[in-house]
Amino acid sequence: MKAVLAIDSFKGSLSSIEASTACAEAIKEIFPDAETIIYPLADGGEGTVSALTEGLGGEIRRTKVTGPLGNEIMSRYGYLPSSKTAVMEMADAAGLPMIHPNLRNPLNTTTYGLGELIRSAIDDGCRKFIIGIGGSATNDAGLGMLTALGVKFTKADGTPVGINGKDVCDIEHIDISGMDKRIKECTFHIACDVNNPLYGENGCSVVYGPQKGATPEIVAMMDSAIKTFAEKAEHDCQITGADIPGAGAAGGLGYAFHGFLNGVLIPGVQLILDAINIKEDLKNADILITGEGQIDFQTSMGKAPAGVAQLAKKVNPDCLTIAVCGSATPEAVAVNNSGIDAYFPILNEIITLKSALVKKNAFRNMKLTMKQIMNLLKAGKILK
Repeated sequence: MKAVLAIDSFKGSLSSIEASTACAEAIKEIFPDAETIIYPLADGGEGTVSALTEGLGGEIRRTKVTGPLGNEIMSRYGYLPSSKTAVMEMADAAGLPMIHPNLRNPLNTTTYGLGELIRSAIDDGCRKFIIGIGGSATNDAGLGMLTALGVKFTKADGTPVGINGKDVCDIEHIDISGMDKRIKECTFHIACDVNNPLYGENGCSVVYGPQKGATPEIVAMMDSAIKTFAEKAEHDCQITGADIPGAGAAGGLGYAFHGFLNGVLIPGVQLILDAINIKEDLKNADILITGEGQIDFQTSMGKAPAGVAQLAKKVNPDCLTIAVCGSATPEAVAVNNSGIDAYFPILNEIITLKSALVKKNAFRNMKLTMKQIMNLLKAGKILK
């Protein structure tokens, strides 16, 4: 029997690899001769760096960068030595949770730190990038990031433009000739799960600006400024792409990556599944074990467990797909139409959330639940 295990992290409790390890131990106790293969799993958002770095034999590298409000912060990225790949979450350099709600205002935030993080990884020899851009505090259309990478933005009088969202209004000329030459050697795969264009009624300012602290007046001003920015980028640098799906992601970072860095915007789950190269092992797997902390209706809408289950069914229709979770909402039944044959919460008794999140408790509950699932499959002679 061959079992492939790819479980998203149980946030605040088990990492992706830890969750799968608990299940693998349980499987081996019931089926001693079973082949168990563990893969990291994430969806391109929070937890992606940790999952891929741990699961693919990398290391976390830390460096100081400029935070979203201009202060110095400690950031990080995952370094995968075998492929010289850097795995990043933009939220580690310019995330919304970094800013107190009373201080949130996209006019005053910047993506400059993300550019510094990319530059640091290039200095370390990385030429491949996997970057999740969810959770941003910014709406600068990549102005800060691009400035850190050497793009020159100037005002009408020739002086440099600032690096914050409010400074997009001042851009008169754009010069990409000074951009770090090593960028041409790099590939950027961007985990992007929204389809918004750069500007307009469905653009980044209108749709996401308010949650970052923008008033209606600020939204209107930034939408107009970003539209002008895109027009100047096309005029000065022949850069297009303001209307592609995802251009408005992360306050316009999708546009900046696509247009200036030749980045490819890819749905998060698809990007991660390609990165871990799980497809070949799924082709002859008898069972896939997946899951996440909470399974709900959103799980069926393209989150990691449904994504890997759908891939398994596509390449191997006979593969049984089982999901485990910390909890499941009534709407979780939708996942049964999204590639997951059955799902099982791992709690074995009524306990507090605090106790359930303790790593040793979660590991034990995971293992106990998986043993019973395997006992059932063995008794029913579904697996052997």
